[in-house]
Amino acid sequence: MSVRDAQAGLRTLSRATDACRECPIGQYATQSVFGEGPVRPVLMVVGEQPGDKEDLAGRPFVGPAGRLFDRAVAQLGWSREKLYVTNAVKHFKYEWRGKRRMHKTPGQREAEACHHWLESELELVRPHAIVALGAVAARSLLGRPVAVTRLRGRWLEDPAGRRVLVTLHPSALLRGDPAQRESAWEAWISDLSAAAPLFAPRKNEKKEKAREKSGHDEPAYAG
Repeated sequence: MSVRDAQAGLRTLSRATDACRECPIGQYATQSVFGEGPVRPVLMVVGEQPGDKEDLAGRPFVGPAGRLFDRAVAQLGWSREKLYVTNAVKHFKYEWRGKRRMHKTPGQREAEACHHWLESELELVRPHAIVALGAVAARSLLGRPVAVTRLRGRWLEDPAGRRVLVTLHPSALLRGDPAQRESAWEAWISDLSAAAPLFAPRKNEKKEKAREKSGHDEPAYAG
């Protein structure tokens, strides 16, 4: 499949997720929040679900957890523009507390209802490897319950043979003990740095750049 075909497929998929009502979450959310970034990336980063800010903006990882993720990306010397970021669940699940919409963890049934959207997204994006942020993302990708705190920082393999690096969701750091925040941050950076070798220049990098300039393999975005 060409890059342009993948781009068109992602746009179609995004519209379909917006109309999805396979679980009750969709009818209460503002909109679906689909992934964004280039196809054929080094990394596809999968979170749990959109938050309040993402639900309103229609973009992934733009709230407090997203800002923490951006900080990690900068510290690691990566570029968010070269990552494809998405969520296992495409709509925001929440409960009202006074006038505020508070995050509520998606249940297994809701994550399973969204799984075919994520799988279709993976087939179109075709990342070199995947990072699973948190237990919901890890379970959705790997097809089984995952003890994230025990397996964090390790590469696992999904049923299709794709490499998946498991770690905490950034929201876990935001909720953690303030006294332990610095050590939690360093541990999270250490987890993510397991993917750093993937960003090393590849032998065929010049060939790939030439293909991009010729229009055969230029970056494509879902949005």
